[in-house]
Amino acid sequence: MSEPNGHGPLAESEIVYDWNAAERHGPLIHSKFTLHDETLRDGIQSPSVVDPRIEDKLQILHLLDQMGVDSVNIGLPGAGPRAVEDVTTLAREARDAKLTIKVACAARTHLNDVRPIVEISQKLGMPIGVMTFIGSSPIRQYAEGWDLQRIVDMSAEAIDLSVKNGLPTTYVTEDTTRARPDVLTRLFRNAIEHGADRLCLCDTVGHATPDGTRNLIRFTRNLIDGMGAKVGIDWHGHNDRGLALTNAIYSLEYGADRVHGTLLGVGERVGNAALDQILVNLKLLGELPGRDLSGLVEACRLVSRATKVPIPVSYPLVGADAFRTATGVHAAAIIKAEKKGDAYLADRIYSGVPAGMFGREQEIEIGPMSGESNVVYWLSRRGFDPQPALVKHVFAAAKASDHIFTEAEVRRIIDDLGRAAPAASA
Repeated sequence: MSEPNGHGPLAESEIVYDWNAAERHGPLIHSKFTLHDETLRDGIQSPSVVDPRIEDKLQILHLLDQMGVDSVNIGLPGAGPRAVEDVTTLAREARDAKLTIKVACAARTHLNDVRPIVEISQKLGMPIGVMTFIGSSPIRQYAEGWDLQRIVDMSAEAIDLSVKNGLPTTYVTEDTTRARPDVLTRLFRNAIEHGADRLCLCDTVGHATPDGTRNLIRFTRNLIDGMGAKVGIDWHGHNDRGLALTNAIYSLEYGADRVHGTLLGVGERVGNAALDQILVNLKLLGELPGRDLSGLVEACRLVSRATKVPIPVSYPLVGADAFRTATGVHAAAIIKAEKKGDAYLADRIYSGVPAGMFGREQEIEIGPMSGESNVVYWLSRRGFDPQPALVKHVFAAAKASDHIFTEAEVRRIIDDLGRAAPAASA
């Protein structure tokens, strides 16, 4: 980056003051962590989602692997023959393609759910993680008519079958964020004593705030440490309060070592923590050094097409408007930065997320709030000679409009003038 006055290089800290790190001493996250994807299992429980074709699931699996996502839940084979077939195909692909990503499956704390995972694992000759789940909150116990001893016994039986067959086992307590500490103590101790290697804390209904996230993780860590166990802590959050992303980031700061999410945040009700946004934020926080996330946009668009879930225009990173402006003052600043030959500056002057880091670019459009600089930029980028008469003609049309012009509309306006021709091919 060059200083505007030409007196030498300008450090990033000289053009961006980062209040996010003003009182931070050392790394934000103090231990190693991993990322777990639930798009193909928890995500497709949304009532508005179409279960993707196996071809799309395979492509999603490869894209997750390319981005360095550590593990993925590929389904619940206890749900029936199609689930068994898809899980088998995905696990086989991970094995045969020698993917780095680890695969796991969901299972209720029921032997009939765990057995299919064991059978697929043995058939393919590869480990498949078991993520066995059961409700833990008093409201769930009341609704289901369960007593605590029954939950303990069902949990032990499912964990025993998984551990006996040498499979990595995560014990998942649904609705953990509304469960009593005495109940969680008994359930967690039982799971650890029977060989579970991870405990998954679930904010199943999006109840938790950052304070609740901290309190629950610290409680769990103290229990594990008190037992002298080596057991991981997962955080699995939903977005009912709009706090899923925030809680996911805080969970890692507070001591979780694996965080779950789904691409585009697909999931029941208002969805899960959005894995794509978790990745973006961890990257910008400096917690994913060297991680290539250029395939993240492609992965999100694939999930949108495969599940038939539209991406809102204002959605971070992948929305149509994420890096698009038609406001004169904003566009002018970007254009001035580009004229300095400084792509870094141009990508950050009006964007907290650098488009180029994730395979996108800043887009300047033409509309009623645009300045003439927008028009000049738009024409030049598409090979038109921005003659004053042409610029004024397009600018006048923009000021008289009530919306941002599409490319086709601008080209029609140019044609209406009757004397504009591209100086070079578009």
